[in-house]
Amino acid sequence: MSLQRNSGAVHRFAKLMKFAAWLQNIPNKIMPAPFRLIQVGSAFWQSRALHVAVRLDIASVLGDECLPVEVIAAEVSAQPDAIHRLLRMLAAMGIFAEVSPRVFRNNALSAHLSEDHPNNVRAMILMHNSMEMSRPWYEQLEQGVRSGEVPFQISYGSELYSYMDAHAEFDSLFARAMDGVEALTGDSFATDFDWGQFDRIIDVGGSKGSKSLAILKRYPHLSALVFDRNQVIQAATSYWSGKEPPALFSRLTYQAGDLLESVPAAKNDKDIYLLSAVLHGMNDQNCIKVLNNLTAAIAGTGARIALMELVVSEVKAAFASAASDMQMFMATQGRERTLTEWQNLFDQSGLVLEEVVGLQSIVKILVLKLKD
Repeated sequence: MSLQRNSGAVHRFAKLMKFAAWLQNIPNKIMPAPFRLIQVGSAFWQSRALHVAVRLDIASVLGDECLPVEVIAAEVSAQPDAIHRLLRMLAAMGIFAEVSPRVFRNNALSAHLSEDHPNNVRAMILMHNSMEMSRPWYEQLEQGVRSGEVPFQISYGSELYSYMDAHAEFDSLFARAMDGVEALTGDSFATDFDWGQFDRIIDVGGSKGSKSLAILKRYPHLSALVFDRNQVIQAATSYWSGKEPPALFSRLTYQAGDLLESVPAAKNDKDIYLLSAVLHGMNDQNCIKVLNNLTAAIAGTGARIALMELVVSEVKAAFASAASDMQMFMATQGRERTLTEWQNLFDQSGLVLEEVVGLQSIVKILVLKLKD
């Protein structure tokens, strides 16, 4: 039985994304080539301006009000003329709105920069523009392209996850950014996939368990086990206190461990493993290690595996997947993969791709089972 739900809505979303990709290329067609290239070449101005606005938390200061730059500047301890010029640039980009000379308010985009917004992307913007993530792009990308080395490791002498283990503040920011991924992907992972065919989710690399909880809210019979690094689990166990009903939280448990060593064993065919954006951060060798551990964990049970990942087109990749792949190149030994590349990993791990479940999102869920 298929695990796909809302197939009509998923199909419409896919068509809309193709149309959005076509729109995104319009500037390349209508702008003079030199101007367009200069525009792209200076795009970092935009990201840095946005980063500063988020650092100053201007969206939260504005709230639902229209405020003059003098008031905004006083609230964020900045200089009024500089705030005016910063917000004028962002408003010209469609972020914030200038309602009268030197007076600004939030709009549909900037509202998502406020801490109070349930789908805010503050942490994601702060993480991507942090010194840790910015420096390799600026300093070592060319060297990485020439040598094939990971620019992050060239810059810091450490791979990303080891660096996070030794730098608690960045590790916390990274975790908050990952928690905010749902603002990008929405809740379609919970609504467009039929989790009701199972009794337990084993959420491997599930951080605080936000995805598991979103699914548990929709399926009262389900329970979930979240499996992640020890320091992530230590923070997660207290995170939800007072934030969710005790009855819901009672269906969620945690276990610390290293997925490269082993994962919790399945009980029966009513278990399903969820790995959300876990394998894209790993090279093929480590992916196969994890998949082999999953193969061992589900042996003889009939349990399934659900990988939620980008699937890159074999040709003419969408900008979102191509850009994400370059971010993986910059920071990790991983990559975004085509369906052919995914299937090659499954073949080497004794797994077969049973179904590709579409979502109203840029990602898909790849459903795996043991080869017969």
